[in-house]
Amino acid sequence: MIGSKSGFDKLAPWYRALEWIAFGRDLERARFAFLDRLSGCRDILLLGEGDGRCVERLASLVPEARITCVDSSGGMIERASRRLAGGVGSDRVTFQCADALSFAPETGRFDAVATLFFLDCFSGPEVALLVTQFDHALRPGAIWLFADFVLPNRGFARLRARAWIGVLYSLFRFTTGLRVSSLPPSEDILARSGWVRTAIQDFEWGLIRSAVFVKGTSSRRV
Repeated sequence: MIGSKSGFDKLAPWYRALEWIAFGRDLERARFAFLDRLSGCRDILLLGEGDGRCVERLASLVPEARITCVDSSGGMIERASRRLAGGVGSDRVTFQCADALSFAPETGRFDAVATLFFLDCFSGPEVALLVTQFDHALRPGAIWLFADFVLPNRGFARLRARAWIGVLYSLFRFTTGLRVSSLPPSEDILARSGWVRTAIQDFEWGLIRSAVFVKGTSSRRV
């Protein structure tokens, strides 16, 4: 839940501390879980990058890639830029302050997109629009990296996740003005758009998920 609304500006200085208090390093682990799958990519799009920890790691892991970070929060972009300044690959990273719903990248420009704790800031119809919108910006064989909060199917894990998700949406609605109050069915929307999940890793009893999606692959869904 980061980076899709300008209300995140005032949260930017505190986000990492709040994240650590709530989940330790599990959100960071989820962001980083499959970054190595982007090795060999030439142009990567990060939506809702936040405070720059992911792009800093990615710039080091994928030394030839050009990376475009789109975030509607100027405060987050400022923190990410400072983190990256003078570091490895900083000359290959471009930041754009824009609302993803109105951002219009060139057709076929990127061979990977990452939405890491980003799609949960939108409603289901908005996620469907974003998936269609960025589908056109991707080259054949592109990768979609996904990390987000999810609801486990049953049992105590589901009850625990419901409680956490309720708390998180209440917090972000109060601090940032976030409009939505429930998780969109992002993975189902990706699947209906032809994206096949090829790798998955869960954290926090299934509350947090990191996954890899590939478009139109015959690989077995996991």
